[in-house]
Amino acid sequence: MAKYTGPVCKLCRREGEKLFLKGSRCLTPKCSFERRSYPPGQHGREGQFRRGRASDYLLQLREKQKARRIYGLMEHQFSIYFNRAEQRSGLTGSNLLILLESRLDNVVYRLGMATSRAQARQLVAHGHIMLNGRKTNIPSALVSAGDVVSIRPESSRRTYFKDLRQNIDDRQVPRWLSLDTGNLSGKILSLPVREDIDVSLNEQLIVEYYSR
Repeated sequence: MAKYTGPVCKLCRREGEKLFLKGSRCLTPKCSFERRSYPPGQHGREGQFRRGRASDYLLQLREKQKARRIYGLMEHQFSIYFNRAEQRSGLTGSNLLILLESRLDNVVYRLGMATSRAQARQLVAHGHIMLNGRKTNIPSALVSAGDVVSIRPESSRRTYFKDLRQNIDDRQVPRWLSLDTGNLSGKILSLPVREDIDVSLNEQLIVEYYSR
């Protein structure tokens, strides 16, 4: 499946805010956004001084792009999630975010087993993660209430997971998840609601974008 392979710091600069795509590096002075917060490109620095009101379409587009980049999805994938959200009862925007949060790679990230969603996606794709006791390599798998996410026993002997076991005690997990630090496993207590999702997104703008 296609994926973005370019420099992710440019994505933060393009959206004008930190999207925390590189994990702990985003919290250090090495973060590119701290040094160059203007948009990338030849006219990026000039553009930040231009005046004028952004059009409604531009605001909607930027919000959709920001959501895609936060969750690491390509355009076609993201539109599929929107269509699913639209078919469910309730608010389409909230349904969309709940679907994105329910992805296995996002749950691994939220449990603190990875420092970024990209790293979580790699852990799943490489077969280090089990869902309900079965190995899975599908980052887009959707979890349900009662599911258990754990580290594959063969993988737990790797240096990364040994170090993780020592440092994971300080991690805070959302209230819809529970973390067993001793076994490096987590349980989905319930699916999240909008109030549980701490991403700086205006999902209504995304709905408006697809409703044009």
